[in-house]
Amino acid sequence: MKTPVHLNALRAFEASARHQSFSAAAAELHVTPAAVGQLVRALEDWLGTPLFQRSSSGRARLVPTEAAERALPDIRAGFDRLGLGLERLKEDSTSGVLTVTISPAFAAKWLLPRIDRFQTEWPDLDVRLDTSQKPVDFVAQRIDIGVRYGLGSWPGLVAEKLMDEEVYPVCSPQWLREHKRLQKPQDLARETLIHDLTMDSHTGSPTWDSWLQKAGATGVATKRGMKINNSAAVLQAAIDGHGIALARSVMARDDLAAGRLVRLFPKVDFASPFAYYMVYRSEASTLPRLMAFRDWLLSEAERN
Repeated sequence: MKTPVHLNALRAFEASARHQSFSAAAAELHVTPAAVGQLVRALEDWLGTPLFQRSSSGRARLVPTEAAERALPDIRAGFDRLGLGLERLKEDSTSGVLTVTISPAFAAKWLLPRIDRFQTEWPDLDVRLDTSQKPVDFVAQRIDIGVRYGLGSWPGLVAEKLMDEEVYPVCSPQWLREHKRLQKPQDLARETLIHDLTMDSHTGSPTWDSWLQKAGATGVATKRGMKINNSAAVLQAAIDGHGIALARSVMARDDLAAGRLVRLFPKVDFASPFAYYMVYRSEASTLPRLMAFRDWLLSEAERN
């Protein structure tokens, strides 16, 4: 069992057992059903025992034997280890694929407008973005590095601060022209507020209530208004003139610079307890492709 032919036979066997079909296994492996069947039969001949109970009718035409079922977990674990081994062989390279996990909003409002500079600097690295709000398994999903928003603690990961953040109200220039009565925070009582629910479940997350308390404004109803669970969409709602958003400074920076948004009441300083952090596995911290992206992120944060 030391030749590539036998490895192909094991792969054909594993895929056939998972799908209970030579045809489905063939589609996954990009070969013909006849080729899969031939590989499985060759493996059975070498072992001297059948691996499947075959039926010419019914939904389950290919059912692994008891012995096959017992062997499959170890075979699948072996293929997983082979995949990790191949990844190790590529780790010292600054070419190939760099997988980055980030939130959809951070991708849209901060990373994508800047990523061309990284790709110009590192043309042999292909960036793959995994945009998700949910926790990911860095090993199973082969993530190199991520950017997360929070208090700086994620189990099993190194966290390096990338950027601090402020929180402040913003609106479109047109909205401000049409609502000239906005002279002080108290005047927000008569306006439509847009709420960012992205971090709503996290204790200490900045809210309209906490910002208004810092501003010394009372009597502003904060239970009503538009509620959105995506920070980029919150800003877009404000740009489109749907009301006043409580913006996160990192997300809003480019829109403010371009004149799409206007910051209100700039004398009120409200630092968020949350910040942006680069996160990665400690054992991967010296990988050249990871270090290249980490250093680039820091340089972009300093540029801002």
